Amino acid sequence: MGDMREHQSDPRHSTFAAVCWIAAALIWFIAEAVAASAFPNYSYATNYISDLAVPDVEVLSGRAIDSPLHILVTVAFVLQGLLFAIGAVGLCRRSAFPLRGAFVALAVVHALGMLTIAVIHGGRQNVELGLDTFHLLGAVVAFVAGNLAAVVAGLALLRAGDHRLLGWGSIVLGVAGLLGLVMLQVDVRALSVTLLPDGVWERITFYTILVWEVVAGAVVLATRTYSVSHSQ
Repeated sequence: MGDMREHQSDPRHSTFAAVCWIAAALIWFIAEAVAASAFPNYSYATNYISDLAVPDVEVLSGRAIDSPLHILVTVAFVLQGLLFAIGAVGLCRRSAFPLRGAFVALAVVHALGMLTIAVIHGGRQNVELGLDTFHLLGAVVAFVAGNLAAVVAGLALLRAGDHRLLGWGSIVLGVAGLLGLVMLQVDVRALSVTLLPDGVWERITFYTILVWEVVAGAVVLATRTYSVSHSQ
């Protein structure tokens, strides 16, 4: 975040953060694709993401659930959240860029939300036990905190006066993700015409976080490479 030469005491911290974020997104996308391919008739549009982590073969709210690789997705939930937070802490360690406290706090809250999703799956057993409320709360917390972290990162970049394109892009991604979460609740339940299926809105609100991780990580690595090459 910000000018790495000005706001980072050790460039290795920013490189470490970039690797964590890119790895987090790639791990998720690969795990999701592999698990979805093993899930009979899985639809990215109509199935929820958490359907992939349900361990039982069942029918849930009219959706046939059968995810043989549910453990893979559960682990991916945990890794995505942890790597997001670890990267944030690594980047902000001994740094002086703006809003670092808020950014780290949101990243940690995002990780806690992802951990909750992983521990409490969205299957019928947990619905009958009343635990689905905690699963839904974990999802909301993870999605809101993750997208707000992108917004805060963008504001920090703009305040620092560096990487303004990434700054505005981070804000746009975060706002788009939050809008996706709102539409996930509003579209089917409040509008007379369904604009997009639930699975699409859910992926919009989650994928914006993943896209931010990849883009921010790539920019940090590119900045680090440029700085090293021009210092030699």
